[in-house]
Amino acid sequence: MTPVVFIHGLWLHAGSWQPWAGRFAGRGYAPMLPGWPGEPATVEAARRDPGAVAGLGLADLTGHHETLVRALPESPVLIGHALGGLIAQRLLGSGLGRAAVAIAPAPARMPAAQLAAAWPVLRNPANRHRAVSLTAARFRHGFGSTLGRAEADDLFGRWAIPSPGRPVFETACAHLVRGAATPADAGNDARGPLLLISGQEDRLVPDAATRAAYKRYGDSSAITELKQYPGRGHSLTIDGGWRQVADHVLEWLDRHDR
Repeated sequence: MTPVVFIHGLWLHAGSWQPWAGRFAGRGYAPMLPGWPGEPATVEAARRDPGAVAGLGLADLTGHHETLVRALPESPVLIGHALGGLIAQRLLGSGLGRAAVAIAPAPARMPAAQLAAAWPVLRNPANRHRAVSLTAARFRHGFGSTLGRAEADDLFGRWAIPSPGRPVFETACAHLVRGAATPADAGNDARGPLLLISGQEDRLVPDAATRAAYKRYGDSSAITELKQYPGRGHSLTIDGGWRQVADHVLEWLDRHDR
């Protein structure tokens, strides 16, 4: 069976991909839900020990997943959300993975319009070396902006965990600090197919940021496609509409994964 590696983003536990894993397993894939280095196995344990992931940066996270992918007996499909979407693009751009899907992918260089959303982390420089938790209210504003309060609070209770602040500083300062965070290689024409997905009401990774990422691949002869979901926010991988997104990904893989 073809392996599929699910890569989560900031403030969500690896287990948030469990519904996707079941759907992909039913279609003949072998799903893998690797946590980040040091990430506890459960949401509850992650909340009790936020220091377990403190200080992790984008290079650490990319290297962790690169090691995992290289160890697999078969080249996998890579599916990432938010920061995981950036990692999936970086791996695919370096020739790893047979295909990749980047859902609401975090930009390597955060545009000024996103700084307000990142301010709860950026306002304290010490957060660069800490793990930062979202409050339920911040989660509703960022992840659950298109959801009712009950659903947003339920998702917060099930999946939200502390995450390292360092990647936020790296992407926010990438325009100022050389090497702080580098984009994926958009010029690798030999890479596998890439699908970019955005929610058009996303407050954390605006649709404009995903469209800008898509335009970066405009000169590549490798397959690159963009799918936009009107009325959807950053929670589109975990909220009640996740099946619509997952099924589109499966259909896209049927067409493009050779």
